[in-house]
Amino acid sequence: MNKPRVVKDYEKVSEDILAQIKLEYAYGFVKKLILFKNQNGKLVSALPYETDDRYYLIRMTRIEAQEIIDEDDDYDDDDGNLTDEAKDRLEEYVEDMEDDDD
Repeated sequence: MNKPRVVKDYEKVSEDILAQIKLEYAYGFVKKLILFKNQNGKLVSALPYETDDRYYLIRMTRIEAQEIIDEDDDYDDDDGNLTDEAKDRLEEYVEDMEDDDD
């Protein structure tokens, strides 16, 4: 089964998906970016993220990816990794979301 492909800007991603992305990419985004051609044939960089029912491509440049990590308080200022406190909070948030879905 092919999953629907959803292309979005980082700023437009829901909080639920954003929490999951942060947990998946606890060590930052820059090295995980991929390139793809959009509907106009233009090369675009994006962060891939897959859920049970969708395949997301979160549009961002390498510079934007680094800026997002630098400006997000969930990531450590020194090494750009997700802080332990943020990881615990996000894991609990995602778990609560899953419980609500049941």
